[in-house]
This record gives sequence, structure tokens and C-alpha cells, in this order.
Amino acid sequence: MAMTITEECIACGACIPECPTEAILEGDPVYTIKAEICVECAGHYDAPKCVESCPVDCIVKVA
Repeated sequence: MAMTITEECIACGACIPECPTEAILEGDPVYTIKAEICVECAGHYDAPKCVESCPVDCIVKVA
């Protein structure tokens, strides 16, 4: 599975340094997550760090 960033993203950049696989990219206007390398922080942290760092709760699990 992977995480995705919704249109509510305010492009604050808080999530970028938190990603252990560098899967988050600056987008225009919202950031994006490369699903092929997103591991939801498995093996790195107990929960996705991008979700924890997002001030507007716009990062969700892909269904």
C-alpha cells in the first residue's frame, strides 16, 4: 500500500524531511507521493511520519 496527498495540501513542506524513502515530491500546487517507493514507514517507524507531521491532515492511505 501507499499514502497519497489530497488537494487540501497547503504545500508547507513539513512532510518531506520525515519520509525515510524520499517518496514525497514537491508538486504544483500540492505535493505528491511516489507510490512505488512509499512503504508507509514500515521498518522505519510505527506509523507513517508524513501523516504525523501534516498540519492539515491531507495525507491518507490509498484505498
